Amino acid sequence: MNIVITGSTKGIGLGMAREFVQRGHNVLVSSRREEAVQAAVAELSAIRAGAAAGCAADVANPADVRRLWAQAVSAFGSVDIWINNAGMTNRRASLQALPDEQIATVVGTNLLGLLNCCKVAIAGMLAQDNGKGRGKIFNMEGFGSDGLSQPGMSVYGATKYAVRYLTKSLVKENQGTPLVIGYMSPGIVVTDLLTRDLYAPGSAEFDQRRRFLNILADRVETVAPFLVQGALAAEKSGAAVRWMTPPQAVGRLVKSLFVKRDLFASPGTQS
Repeated sequence: MNIVITGSTKGIGLGMAREFVQRGHNVLVSSRREEAVQAAVAELSAIRAGAAAGCAADVANPADVRRLWAQAVSAFGSVDIWINNAGMTNRRASLQALPDEQIATVVGTNLLGLLNCCKVAIAGMLAQDNGKGRGKIFNMEGFGSDGLSQPGMSVYGATKYAVRYLTKSLVKENQGTPLVIGYMSPGIVVTDLLTRDLYAPGSAEFDQRRRFLNILADRVETVAPFLVQGALAAEKSGAAVRWMTPPQAVGRLVKSLFVKRDLFASPGTQS
């Protein structure tokens, strides 16, 4: 299969790209920085299973997204799966304390970028196979998608709340077509977004939340295979590929009474 993943030069996006390529699929990776794209392509190409290509693009720019689609078709001939993973978070602060530029960037990437990508991917997939249509689109959820709220997360949470509404609407709009449009959620993953943008190790807030994160968070290499398998297996629009469900979270909390994890230990002492 041929896959496009936005925001895929690091974190869970790159983790999914690795997993797809290891399984023999072709992946086009993307981010705003050309050097990051080239580095990711080089890493994926070294796996020598599926093929890798890349395209630098700002998803908030419709022209860039159209170029992303064109590059994928040029590289692989078609697009079977498109994963809208690109996302940014604001620093944890009240709305009135956030710089205008940071608000615009988060909304531009997480919401406007999502709209741009869905528009281009849906139109492109409906035109595939001489107009018969084919393809799957997954939109990445995050904190706020389920309606939870937290001080300091108003902008990021609002954009992620919109992800679920938009996906639900697109499922209805594309009823009767061959497209599969669904949700994807990695849960809490140890990436730069978590340890740099939200809870910097060594900060007072990180120390307060470390126990909670060690119970419910996971590493990229743990979550990525599950998400990839779910995307490949999904056959019905509205499918939800979610790593951590409420019952699973409860199970983790119970297990934590007997088994201790430390995802943030130094490499020689990780458990």
